[in-house]
Amino acid sequence: MTLHRAIAKTAAETTLAEQFAALPGAAASPRREAAFRRFEEAGLPSRRLEAWHYTDLRAALVSAAPLARAPDAAAIEAARRSLAALPRAGRTRLVLVDGRFVAALSDAPPEGVAVIPAAPEAPASPEADAMLALDVALTLGGLALAVEPGGEAPLIEIVHCSSADRAEAVYARLAVALRAGARAGVIERFVGAGQDAQRHHSTWIDLASDAKASHVASIEDGAGLHVESQIAHLARSAELDAFGFVAGGGLVRRQIFAALAGERAKIGLAGLSLVDGRRHADATLEVVHAAPEGQSREFFRTIVADEGTGVFQGKVVVRPGAQKSDGAMKSQAILISPQAAMNNKPELEILADDVVCGHGATVGGLDPEQVFYLQTRGLPRSEAEAMLLEAFGAEAIARVGEPEFAEILLSLTRAWLAGRAGAAR
Repeated sequence: MTLHRAIAKTAAETTLAEQFAALPGAAASPRREAAFRRFEEAGLPSRRLEAWHYTDLRAALVSAAPLARAPDAAAIEAARRSLAALPRAGRTRLVLVDGRFVAALSDAPPEGVAVIPAAPEAPASPEADAMLALDVALTLGGLALAVEPGGEAPLIEIVHCSSADRAEAVYARLAVALRAGARAGVIERFVGAGQDAQRHHSTWIDLASDAKASHVASIEDGAGLHVESQIAHLARSAELDAFGFVAGGGLVRRQIFAALAGERAKIGLAGLSLVDGRRHADATLEVVHAAPEGQSREFFRTIVADEGTGVFQGKVVVRPGAQKSDGAMKSQAILISPQAAMNNKPELEILADDVVCGHGATVGGLDPEQVFYLQTRGLPRSEAEAMLLEAFGAEAIARVGEPEFAEILLSLTRAWLAGRAGAAR
C-alpha cells in the first residue's frame, strides 16, 4: 500500500484561497474557478518543480498581500504627478493605476486600434503554470488592444502605476491582438511600486498571419515581488520581437511561453537584467516550434553585483513535423562581486530530424586586461569598469527596435551603474 502525505498549505496559500472566495461572482465564472483549482492543486511553486528550481516562491512568499482596491481620486492624482516626471516612450500613452485602466490619464487610441478597458478573457489550459493560473483566477483589471487587418499602430506606451504606500497585491492582464498583416509596437513600463508591493501580471500576444509586433517590458520600480507571464501565439509568417529589461524589484520572475504555431513564424526574445543588493531576477522561457520553417532567437544578458542572484532558464522544443526549424539561444552573465550568483540552464528538446538548433551560456567577471587598458588611458578603475559594463548591456539593448526607448533603457542602465559607483565611493 502506498501512502501519500498531503503537503500543508502555507499562510500565503491560505490567504489566496480566502481572497478568491471573497471575489464578487468568482464562483459563477467557470474559467476562474477552474484556474484557481489548478493553482490550489499545484500550490505555490517550489524548488521541487523543475521550471522553478532556482526561484523557490513557496519559501519566499511568506504572506499574500491584500488585493489592491480600484484607484480613488487621490491615487489617480498621485499617478498624474508621477507620470509628469516620466519621459514618454511612445506616441500614445495608456495608463493603468493599481491594475485598472484610467481613461483620464490616457491618450486616445490611434486610428485602427481598438482599446477595451477591462480585464480580457484569457484561456487557462490544464498544463498552464501555477502562477499563470493564479493570475487568470484573481485578475480583475487590465486592458485589451486589437489592431485591424493591415493596420499600423504607432508605438504605444502602457504605464503600470502603483499608487499605494502599503502592502497590496496587484493583478492585471494585457491582451494584444494583431489581425492579419497588422503592425504594432507596445512598451509596458512598471513604475511606482515599493518594497511591500506584490505584482502579478500577464501579457497575451496573439499574432495572426503576416502580423509583426515588437514588445518591451521594463521593470523600473522596487516592487518586492514581480511575477510576469508572457504568452505568445504566432500564426503563419508572423513575427515578434520582445525584450525584457529588469532594473528593479526584490524578487522578479519573467516567464515566457511562446508557440510558433504557423509555418515560417519568427520570434526574437532578448533581455537585460541588472541585479544588486540581495535581489533575485529570473528569466525563464519556453519556445515551441510547432510548424515547419520557424525561426527563434534568444539573447539574454545579466549583470549581478553584491549578493544578488540571476537566473536564466531557456527551453526550445521542436515538435514532430516542425522540419527546418532554426533556433539559437545564448545567455551571458557578468558577476562583479564574490558573493554574486548566476544560474544558467539552456535546454533543447528536438523531436524532428531536419533542424538547426544550438545554445550557449557563459558566466564570468570583467576582463582584467580590458580594465587595465582603460586605466592606462587615464580612467579611474570604477569608471573603466562602468564603461565595460555599459557596453555589455548596450549590446543587448541594441536588440530593441524602437530607438527612442532603447535610449531610455541605456539611460536607466547608466543610472544603475552610476548608483553603484556612488555607493562604492
